[in-house]
Amino acid sequence: MFPARIAFIDLETTGANPEHDRITEIGIVEIDGEAVSRWSTLVNPERSIPEFIQRMTGISNAMVADAPRFEAVAEELKTRLKGRLFVAHNARFDYGFVRQEFRRLGTSFQADVLCTVRLSRALFPEHPRHNLDSLIARHNLTANDRHRALADADLIWQFWQTLRRELEAERVLEAVAQQLKRPTLPPHLPKDALDDLPESPGVYLFYGENDALLYVGKSVNLRSRVLSYFAKGSNENRELRITHDIRRIDWIETAGELGALLLESRLVKERQPVHNRRLRHSNELCAWQLVEHAAGDYRPRLVMGEDADPGKRRELYGLFASKREAANTLKSLAEAYQLCPAVLGLEKTARPGQPCFARQLKQCKGACCGKEAIGAHSARLMTALSKLRIKPWPYKGPVGIVEKNEFQGREDIHVIDAWRYLGTAHSQADLDLLLQSTERAPFDLDTYKLLKAQMGKKGREVRKL
Repeated sequence: MFPARIAFIDLETTGANPEHDRITEIGIVEIDGEAVSRWSTLVNPERSIPEFIQRMTGISNAMVADAPRFEAVAEELKTRLKGRLFVAHNARFDYGFVRQEFRRLGTSFQADVLCTVRLSRALFPEHPRHNLDSLIARHNLTANDRHRALADADLIWQFWQTLRRELEAERVLEAVAQQLKRPTLPPHLPKDALDDLPESPGVYLFYGENDALLYVGKSVNLRSRVLSYFAKGSNENRELRITHDIRRIDWIETAGELGALLLESRLVKERQPVHNRRLRHSNELCAWQLVEHAAGDYRPRLVMGEDADPGKRRELYGLFASKREAANTLKSLAEAYQLCPAVLGLEKTARPGQPCFARQLKQCKGACCGKEAIGAHSARLMTALSKLRIKPWPYKGPVGIVEKNEFQGREDIHVIDAWRYLGTAHSQADLDLLLQSTERAPFDLDTYKLLKAQMGKKGREVRKL
């Protein structure tokens, strides 16, 4: 059966972040069976409303100056929402603001939440857009006073009526049930542990007993990823072990995927979570360098640590987490290009000029025993290594990789210098501090690989600093 008691709700706010921004208007269409009622109020946010939001909503600072503060309407709002299904467009936005406002007053709020954006995606997957303006056009909804709370709440109710009128009830109910299905949480996690999880990019952190950090992960949708750990039918052994030990969940939002990747890598290396292995520090960073032993005779030499820093040297080949990985890569190249393992330093012969073992198997062209000119061998070695050549830092100094999130209303600038991640700036003051810092960030192999792949992406904005 369809829910009998529903609150279609919309909020206007001073911004997109419930931690820092505040509610300016609340509008609710209340459903009790067949009965419909409406309620709305302006709210004094106790701070200035940004100019662009005033233009978009039509709500000015003067309009809210004499409006009640949230604490004055909190009890009535809680009464109106009690026992109702909380329905909103981009519901986590509205629900997050309501919960945060109640939290500031020292009280909690919890409700079953239904998002009409997700509902529209589930029922109309053939359409690319599901914002409120798209729904108005697609379903011929009647829009009055757009971007005011009660008017937009009424649009959500109209959309709900359209679904019930035009689609099979079972199909709509199934889509609703999928959203309302709550994950099975371990007994040591509170029931509302996942309620505030945003549907945005970022990093999540799982803590165990004594607040020990168990695991750090990243996702472009924090809510979806964290919920997947607790979904019924999940049979990943490691994930089952982690969820059994979790006592607390935290998260950090980022503007986009790149910020999440950089932050995950940094947190894993700094804090060494129990279950993270792949991104941990390697103390054996190394690379191959070509050294001319004699005229035309080039041979590989393994360089370690600071000597393997591509921000300093320009002629390096491959970056490896260990000597073993570097040696295995060179062996593979020797086999593919018929290079001599003895000349490369991968094996020793009984005496100089004696054929190596690969020569005896006809897998070496004979540079070890004079059957091939050393110059020809060096040329082939250069060809083999060319694909592993480290890309030098292409700028004269630090740059900022810009990542924007219009929904969050934020712009992050990831500051990079010589393939080193210096930090992320959220303001000009942050940027100045990062650029003025004299502390040199260590070179990190994972960060290098990540940045090399990301900086070349089409549309990526890079600012010279």
